[in-house]
Amino acid sequence: MWQDPFFIVVAASVLVVLVILMIGIGGFARGGEFNRKHANRIMRYRIAAQAIAVLIILAFVFFRQLGSG
Repeated sequence: MWQDPFFIVVAASVLVVLVILMIGIGGFARGGEFNRKHANRIMRYRIAAQAIAVLIILAFVFFRQLGSG
């Protein structure tokens, strides 16, 4: 499965979402000025990254079923 370049794109998109989520959780846990300034922006980035990741995953599943059918 790691030989499939599209699977690597899927895995990378999921990792990007995870990194953004961890930055948001870290900022929220630490609080302070960073959280006040950037919390909403980080949440918007996470939502956009999740939407893109879901679309990539759906395309991956669609093309996998198209190829095996």
